[in-house]
Amino acid sequence: MQNSSGETREIEVRFLDIDKEKLVEKLKSLGATDKGEVMLEEVIVYDKEEKWMNEKRFVRIRKSGDTTTMVYKEHMPDATDDATNGAIEVEFQIGDLEKAILFLEKIGLNPYRRQQKKRHTFELDGVTLDIDTWPRIPTYVEFEGPSMGVLQSLAAKLGFDWSTVMYEDPRYVIEKIYGIPVGSMRWFTFDRFE
Repeated sequence: MQNSSGETREIEVRFLDIDKEKLVEKLKSLGATDKGEVMLEEVIVYDKEEKWMNEKRFVRIRKSGDTTTMVYKEHMPDATDDATNGAIEVEFQIGDLEKAILFLEKIGLNPYRRQQKKRHTFELDGVTLDIDTWPRIPTYVEFEGPSMGVLQSLAAKLGFDWSTVMYEDPRYVIEKIYGIPVGSMRWFTFDRFE
């Protein structure tokens, strides 16, 4: 949801270690809109002191096909449900990834990590479902929608057990669930892992 200042507030949850083929088949049988699959190339940017890293905020530059976007993202507990992490975002399109990196360096920010993931996106019942495949971890699905009730309803429709839902952000999932120290890595791509 976008407010008058251009910020959006998203509600998102994840289900880990999914069977992608079965989920895609189920989504198609329910009439979901298939938005396609793309490789996302991202650069994660923090402040020079890297305080943002612990504050769960960052700038991300993302290249997806011919489109490049920049977003400021700040994760925070939802005011209505302490267990739910929501996020505030300010996102816009840019023309050139490398110039954006240079610009951010010049104003004192630190391009910290390059990363990749494959994303297959569907839309169903007002919810965006992103099936994400990162390097070296099992594929998971992220539900993003207007309310927790809508997400719960769709999860039930798709056969997910809500007791297994993850509210945490991708970095938490990669580090704490799968044991990959992505927060201290400079490259988290399919061909470079350091």
